[in-house]
Amino acid sequence: MDDITKTILERGDLAHLALFLWASGASAVVVFLLRELATANKRFNAFVTEIAHLNKLFRAPRE
Repeated sequence: MDDITKTILERGDLAHLALFLWASGASAVVVFLLRELATANKRFNAFVTEIAHLNKLFRAPRE
């Protein structure tokens, strides 16, 4: 990474380096948030499934 930074600094292309770092950081945040969202959806689905099971228990005919 040091060689790449040195080459960019020698060429005077700091704007591209800054843009690349910003885009990389933003992409990493998006990937992290999508993983968290998928995990939250799984937990919510499990919760709804358990509520459905409870509803079936309470609605069972009493004899």
